[in-house]
Amino acid sequence: MNNIIGILISILFVFFIIGLSSLLTKFNMLSNEGSRKFIHVGVSNWWIIAMIFFNSNIYAAIVPALFVIINYISYKKQVFKAMERDGSKNDLGTVYFALSLLILALITFKNSEFSYIGALGILTMGYGDGFAAIVGIKYGKHKFKVLGNSKSLEGSVTMFLFSFMVSLSVLYIFNPINIILFSLILALISTILEAFSPYGLDNLTVPLGTSLLYYLLNILL
Repeated sequence: MNNIIGILISILFVFFIIGLSSLLTKFNMLSNEGSRKFIHVGVSNWWIIAMIFFNSNIYAAIVPALFVIINYISYKKQVFKAMERDGSKNDLGTVYFALSLLILALITFKNSEFSYIGALGILTMGYGDGFAAIVGIKYGKHKFKVLGNSKSLEGSVTMFLFSFMVSLSVLYIFNPINIILFSLILALISTILEAFSPYGLDNLTVPLGTSLLYYLLNILL
């Protein structure tokens, strides 16, 4: 029963975040990019709902699978303008993010005790990349290019700091072993992955790479 309730709450939660972002954009309280990042950060918190309600990877994967389809339709048809980039059709970031949720839900919820490993990747992506973009756009004065992508030192530093704080918080709660060392490594690698991933691919490389890296570190160290 908890799994069914979790699915219903999850769907309501995601549409609430999209709806709120659309409303804030309509009243000029968020820019188009700000709206996208508001959704980015907000939806990443779905993983917390998943950890509360789901004890099966199949149930946990249902909502992300649904939003892979919904986000792709929105990308093609501009259904939810609040989460699309200026009407652009060359950035599948929202689809990749839902795909990351789907993959990590299928893998880490096989044993719900390890769902926190998925939380590391998803929350790092949500908060790290979300706030990095906001800071980079508003305050980024020291620009550099990686694989043709324009980045800023200010944005990358923000990515590192938020990734470190997310990793530290999640590990402190669920597995407080070598948390400073692990958090520093995870933050550094997630920042590099974000910088080197064009066309929204960071929505795949950062969450999947961060979770995989932690899994390997946990085995090796």
